[in-house]
Amino acid sequence: MSLDMSTNYLGMRLRSPIVASAGPLTGDPTQWDLIEHAGAGALVLPSLFEEQIDRDAFAIDNTLDAGTDAFGESLSYLPEFESYDTGPARHLALVELARERLTIPVIASLNGTSPGGWVKYARYLQDAGAQAIELNLYNVIVDPLRSAAEVERRYVELVEEVRAEVAVPLAVKLAPWFTSLGHLALALESAGADGLVLFNRLYQPDIDLDTLDVKPRLQLSTSAEALLPLHWIGILRGFMSCSLAGTSGVHDGSDALKLLLAGADVAMTTSALLRHGPERIATMLSWMRQWMSEREYDSIEQLRGSVSQGSVPDPEVYERANYYQVLHSWKR
Repeated sequence: MSLDMSTNYLGMRLRSPIVASAGPLTGDPTQWDLIEHAGAGALVLPSLFEEQIDRDAFAIDNTLDAGTDAFGESLSYLPEFESYDTGPARHLALVELARERLTIPVIASLNGTSPGGWVKYARYLQDAGAQAIELNLYNVIVDPLRSAAEVERRYVELVEEVRAEVAVPLAVKLAPWFTSLGHLALALESAGADGLVLFNRLYQPDIDLDTLDVKPRLQLSTSAEALLPLHWIGILRGFMSCSLAGTSGVHDGSDALKLLLAGADVAMTTSALLRHGPERIATMLSWMRQWMSEREYDSIEQLRGSVSQGSVPDPEVYERANYYQVLHSWKR
């Protein structure tokens, strides 16, 4: 039996529901053909970070200015500031190259820091050929004077501003820590988001006990982390019409299938590709086809959302009403 593994995401028809999400492999042109050949439905390029662009420009400017008060003639020995590559040109060239090399959709990712920066760089990415843009809302709010309502309002305004300037589909990648995630999700959809990516994986600092330095620590995800996006996708699917992508903890075909059954349109993976290589996508899809064939599913569309909160006999399994049973389900 021929299975239809295609899916709709952000208004684009993808050949498969497995998307290679932003990471080191998707930023490496030598890996693109392998990712595409393995069966990925789309590829998300690494984020363009406005903060990094600004930091690089600041560092070069300081270097050029250093010592000019004492040795003014030294200015004539150095190129003008404008001649240095401090802008997004290199990243935009990567977008253009990906569009030339790949037949699957290329999705750009953007992490801005200023209101104008989000809009400006989104326009740049669109002009470079990105077929969709993922707004990566990765920031940690540490100011105790900023309320949750203010933070959420700013996110909604940001989507409205970008939506007004670009025509390509927009996805918003969120962290899970919002007081009323459903309310924010609906507001973002109304503001013009074509999809939500759940969830952003915020990396936590660690403390080196020998040096007492606070250091960043990168740990790859595990399959257990897929339960959080599964939970919320299952809840949101019933009242949202925009696309939903599940990310974090997608390591094998079963992880991906569970997200799709909960209501996701695609499952995104990075850690699995870093551990096993791009061919992991083919392994995941093969397992999914086998599972679907054994249960007589004809397509991804047929199974998508069939175990969402609105589709199961007992919707409370997605809510805290099941908390007591879970706590007492542990057996030694």
